[in-house]
Amino acid sequence: MTILVTGATGNVGRQVVAQLVLAGRPVRAMTRQPKTGRLPDSAEVVQGDFERPETWRAALDGVQSVYLFPFVYTATDHGFVDQAVKAGVTRFVVHSAAAAGFAPGTGGNGALGRHLTEEREAHRGLELLVEASGAEWTHVRPGLLAANALRWADQIRTERMVRGPYAAAGYPVVHEADIADVAVAALLTDDQVGAAHTVTGPVKVSQTEQATAIGAAIGTQVRFEELDPAEARTQWLRDGLDEETADWMIALLADAVDGTGALPPTDTYLRVTGRPPRPFAQWANDHVADFRPQVAR
Repeated sequence: MTILVTGATGNVGRQVVAQLVLAGRPVRAMTRQPKTGRLPDSAEVVQGDFERPETWRAALDGVQSVYLFPFVYTATDHGFVDQAVKAGVTRFVVHSAAAAGFAPGTGGNGALGRHLTEEREAHRGLELLVEASGAEWTHVRPGLLAANALRWADQIRTERMVRGPYAAAGYPVVHEADIADVAVAALLTDDQVGAAHTVTGPVKVSQTEQATAIGAAIGTQVRFEELDPAEARTQWLRDGLDEETADWMIALLADAVDGTGALPPTDTYLRVTGRPPRPFAQWANDHVADFRPQVAR
């Protein structure tokens, strides 16, 4: 039976598609723009949009299992999960977030606490929707993605430098391929049914350590220049970031200067796959092309 991957062109979704193709499973990749998705040739790519219910029937035809991107649980949700079950879907693997498993009040009453509360409510809401559907389910709850370092790409390409607050702050950031490995295990075996897996990288990696690892991957030194938090916030706002996001990013980093804040490393990946999770240095090596200067032709 066909496996549907929604959010198929995202950092994790495209990894899920690629791994299912390698496993020899029939894969249908749902994306809003099939012509620009750059997905494996052997994957069936279909146009689908959570905001357009008329696109769902074709995407769900003949599908038994769904990798569910979290955009489905929003104010614009028009019943994708219900329609999927009616179409014959018997298993969902939900791309959730670590915050879905946090206790209420985690992060305190400030910007970080408000953000984590919103994250928890949104992602846990989707999880509950799937649990109530009658289908089998697994929740994959990634922590912070290593791919967040891509926001530094322009600075590194042009200046070999990263500027930001709290150089010592860091989390056990997770490689997108690790998240996909856990999701694929849940799609292809029965071992993970009914499990909620928080997936992180192996250890805390500070911002300075991340910059150093990217420099090693691209063959040059990359320095982290620490800014005063207020100075960094001003720069972010000047660059177009909204105030709410800037405030929670400052709070998120401040919370993880000493230790890992609200998100310590988990052993989920090792338990599910039998292998150690990929370190940040491997993520940096896998993304060399994103950080090297473009060569003029």
